[in-house]
Amino acid sequence: MDKKDEIILQQLDVIRTMTQNSLNRMGSDFWGAPPVQDTPKSTAPEKGAKPEKTAASTGADEKKEEEAPLPPPEKIEDLKAELDGYVGLGEVKREVNNLINMATVFKRREEMGLPNADFSLHMVFTGNPGTGKTMIARLMARIYRSLGILSKGQLVEVDRSGLVAGYVGQTAIKTSKVIEKALGGVLFIDEAYALNGKGDNDFGQEAIDTLLKAMEDHRDDLVVIVAGYDGLMEKFIQSNPGLESRFNRYLHFDDYTLDEMLEIFKMQCRKSQYTLSPDAEQDVKDFIYDENADGVTFGNARGVRNLFEQILTAQANRLAKMESFTKDDLMTLTRDDVLHARGMEDDTTVAELEAKAAETKEKETPSGAEAPKDEKD
Repeated sequence: MDKKDEIILQQLDVIRTMTQNSLNRMGSDFWGAPPVQDTPKSTAPEKGAKPEKTAASTGADEKKEEEAPLPPPEKIEDLKAELDGYVGLGEVKREVNNLINMATVFKRREEMGLPNADFSLHMVFTGNPGTGKTMIARLMARIYRSLGILSKGQLVEVDRSGLVAGYVGQTAIKTSKVIEKALGGVLFIDEAYALNGKGDNDFGQEAIDTLLKAMEDHRDDLVVIVAGYDGLMEKFIQSNPGLESRFNRYLHFDDYTLDEMLEIFKMQCRKSQYTLSPDAEQDVKDFIYDENADGVTFGNARGVRNLFEQILTAQANRLAKMESFTKDDLMTLTRDDVLHARGMEDDTTVAELEAKAAETKEKETPSGAEAPKDEKD
């Protein structure tokens, strides 16, 4: 294998790893916060033990699993610091801090034998894709575990397909299995409005009914967060009195501004040990601006991550042409890399790029003006 092939393989391995990590974090934490995994379980029965069905088991060969010890709860101060470190999300951060304070006080009152007013921890998250809804849901699970409100603090994420079956009687079983897995943590239902019945033969309502009963039966150790687009989520909650009575806390996730998305790109560089050359920063900003013409399809932070991976591919192609390279070469993303990722290396003049950069500075982001300073981190 010659040097060029070695460089290409090294870069492709980096890109492949990052792509897999991106898929694993889809809709989740874009800045590297450690995801909370489901509690590991032992699959090997003790010596002499007989196989035993679980409550949700439907097969004769399913065995009762023994849970491994849970790690200790994290410090609430550390979780607050992590929240503050996220880009943007000004209003969400304030609401989460309010919720932390309320939950803390209610927990203390409970410990001292004092009564509490009805206090629902279930929430509705609204906003476009890639605005951090899953990331905050995961953080809330860890916060509730830290405060002693939830026993485990895991996040179980599903959509309609994970709850609704295709035949009579199967949806309740399927939904109950998901709920059992989420007990002690947070059940996060993305695009929850899709559960609304689509006809006489639709079983979405059965999933909703099963979910509402579980929220009542396990009110002390299950939090449900439903998420989706603004108008559709409001109609979904208002479509069922049971949903309205249990979901009374709404968090709206604004689209990221252009500057915030550029900061997310820089944070991705730092996390992956890349350096963006100073003369390439404006080109990255222009790249984000052009691709974000339709904020919904671009996907906010998710779209930024995709652009980052495209630029890494362009860098790999550039390095493959070099006879030798240094560590700095492997770490540096240049203006040439950005332009190649944009497909502008051949037919775009420097003058055109500079004119484009000037135009971008004068315009607001596609999703509106940037937030006031008091809403920034």
